[in-house]
Amino acid sequence: MEKALNRQVENSVTSFDPIHFLQTVVSIDSCDPPGGELEIALLVHEQLLELGIESELDEFLPGRANVLGRIRGSGEKAAFVLSSHMDTVPVGTVPWKRPPFSGAIEGDRLYGRGATDMKSALASMIAAAGSLSKKAHLLKGDVILAFTAGESANLLGARRFIEQGLQKEIGAFLCGEPSDLDVIIVEKAALWLRATATGRLGHVSGHAGINAIDLIQEFLGRLAAMRLDCPPHPLLDGPTIRVGRIEGGSAVNLTPDHCIVDFDIRLPPPVDHLLIVEQVQGIAPENVAINILDFKPAVESLPEDDFVKLCTEVCSRHRAEPTKIKGVSYYSDGTVLLEGLSVPFAIIGPGELGLSGQPDESVSIDNVLKAVEIYEDLAMAWLS
Repeated sequence: MEKALNRQVENSVTSFDPIHFLQTVVSIDSCDPPGGELEIALLVHEQLLELGIESELDEFLPGRANVLGRIRGSGEKAAFVLSSHMDTVPVGTVPWKRPPFSGAIEGDRLYGRGATDMKSALASMIAAAGSLSKKAHLLKGDVILAFTAGESANLLGARRFIEQGLQKEIGAFLCGEPSDLDVIIVEKAALWLRATATGRLGHVSGHAGINAIDLIQEFLGRLAAMRLDCPPHPLLDGPTIRVGRIEGGSAVNLTPDHCIVDFDIRLPPPVDHLLIVEQVQGIAPENVAINILDFKPAVESLPEDDFVKLCTEVCSRHRAEPTKIKGVSYYSDGTVLLEGLSVPFAIIGPGELGLSGQPDESVSIDNVLKAVEIYEDLAMAWLS
């Protein structure tokens, strides 16, 4: 009976096609907002079980779900975590040359929203896990597959994993965000602020009032001219400020008494974000208040870290060109899952930097297949 079960598991492992699976999940709309990762989570959960891998599906909000897979090792080492999210950013309003949920293949490229960021890593990690499950007896620690909902906005899935105690198990953390198979060792912090202007209603036939939109306009001019106090970082560009949303006014013939603007500031480590908040508050006009919407800390490893060296060696072995060590402006689930920890961290993904959120997003099929080998080799080497 046991031999028959082993053959069944082995056959299911060898039959898994990461490219076909990637086409399937790209064809499913999981844009956040509104999210709706449950359909993908169900497919992932079922696929892991077919591969003989322990899997837990957690629908923690309606339509929002995480999947936690586990390959059990001997327990001599802390777990090696492979991290990927199942949501994507919205399609946007710019026309696509190909349907955004087609999963179409042309040459070496697979197209669709999430192809680069980061359903390709999801497919590669599942394929790698299928191979690793047959070698579990060689692993000195567990391999954990941490697949999340809601990373693109508020990291809902990662925060859910924190509530469930996953953070306590992490011994090394490999994220599959886009890197073009280079090794990323630092990501910027993301500080989200809101400026709220309070004016007074007015009308053209009477008192003009105080225009809250004018107050915000004055603030935005000062914000654009502001230089943030941040030391240079060898792998990152300087801090950035991007306005993402403005809301104000109720009617064209009324002076608006309320206006808000939400904006994103990206900061290199080790900048104290509260000092940046004070700096922004210092330029705000009277009747404009500044509040923190969210803060996602920076995550960083050092180039001389043993895990980083291993990642570089393994990637170089599978690529035709030298592997670069880089930093990025985006954030990952690591900003939540690794907060307060001092564990090995790196980002290696088959997706390409700069393609996230773009029309006609795509990924190299060759990168997806190489990522399978890289993830498997890294887990085996780190847990040997």
